Amino acid sequence: MNPDVHQRACQLLDALHVEGILPVDRQWLEAHLAECSTCQGRAHANERALQALRSNTISIAPELVSITQARVRLRARELRENQVRMRALWISCGLSWLVGTLTAPLLWQAIAWIGRQFDISQAIRLMAFGICWVAPATIVGAVMAWKHSHASDALNEHEAWER
Repeated sequence: MNPDVHQRACQLLDALHVEGILPVDRQWLEAHLAECSTCQGRAHANERALQALRSNTISIAPELVSITQARVRLRARELRENQVRMRALWISCGLSWLVGTLTAPLLWQAIAWIGRQFDISQAIRLMAFGICWVAPATIVGAVMAWKHSHASDALNEHEAWER
């Protein structure tokens, strides 16, 4: 027989109990197993291994189960809270860009007026506009990065203390 046929049969046998196979593949596999004793032996070995695994019972300490459940619940709550915070962050970012876009012409006129009053060159006015446009987002981003790193440090210290 063709080695590719055996390889396909082995792949289908491996996938049969894990992810399932298509009915067409199941029919082909059953027909192949009826003809090939080598692959049939592998199928029986897989069945015996699965039965042995299913017959084993694992005892877990109730304390471990309760601690694990508590941590899973805590993590689920953290994820929900984070989702709410992220939604608020996206809304505030959108509003920030909207306000920034609406006030850009006013900022441009104010910088032009200041430039005319104090005889400031056009290059410096352009840089001032860019700085005024980018500075709020940069400051907020820096503060958020600092808070995130501070929170991460505190979490790492807390986890180290629990160990």
